[in-house]
Amino acid sequence: MNGSLVVVDDVAASFAQLVLDRAAARKASQFAIAFSGGSTARDCYEQLALFRAPAIDWSTVDAWWGDERCVPLTDEDSNYRLVEESLLSKVAPLASVQPMRSDIPNAADVYDRLVRSAPPIDLIHLGLGPDGHTASLFPQSEGLTAHVDRLVVSNVDPLAQNPHERLTFTFAGISRCRSAVVTVAGASKTEALHRVLDGDLSAPAAHLANDDLIWLVDAEALGSRTAR
Repeated sequence: MNGSLVVVDDVAASFAQLVLDRAAARKASQFAIAFSGGSTARDCYEQLALFRAPAIDWSTVDAWWGDERCVPLTDEDSNYRLVEESLLSKVAPLASVQPMRSDIPNAADVYDRLVRSAPPIDLIHLGLGPDGHTASLFPQSEGLTAHVDRLVVSNVDPLAQNPHERLTFTFAGISRCRSAVVTVAGASKTEALHRVLDGDLSAPAAHLANDDLIWLVDAEALGSRTAR
């Protein structure tokens, strides 16, 4: 397993505090974060929304997305909608908000160029699926072998376990971020987490290789295994 494994009592609260600490420590005037989706992510963003100025100056935060379902931004399956409901609608306006839009031509190319034109994202938030996927990089999918020059691609789950075509950061796009934080909560993720811990490369998340990579997991996700 690459990165640091940190076992915590409350994944969402620990994630929120980590973001707060990283934003405070950032030397530049702006702090950029790429958001995720899923129930654990929603919990994390609801906790993050509890922090108000001066704890965090939202006017200096740039919002990005690490992956998105190819649905309207208002769709209940949209990661943008999840972040809007759980965080953006509850805090002061951000410096910028850059949703992944699938309703425009060559959407992956457009977002790739947008990411490439900006400074490296300070922190990308990732999850872990029961099948071992992270972002929208699914087992056996074409996105796993995207050319190293691609930061964002279109992808689909060839095993049909995850619905909708997706837009997603590639491993190269994730590695370009200064830090990556993977949040893993609950017993439904135990098997996938153990595969990553064992270095099972059939689990896409086992390929994450950021220099600053943190796994925030709870005891329920870890199961009976001892943290290493």
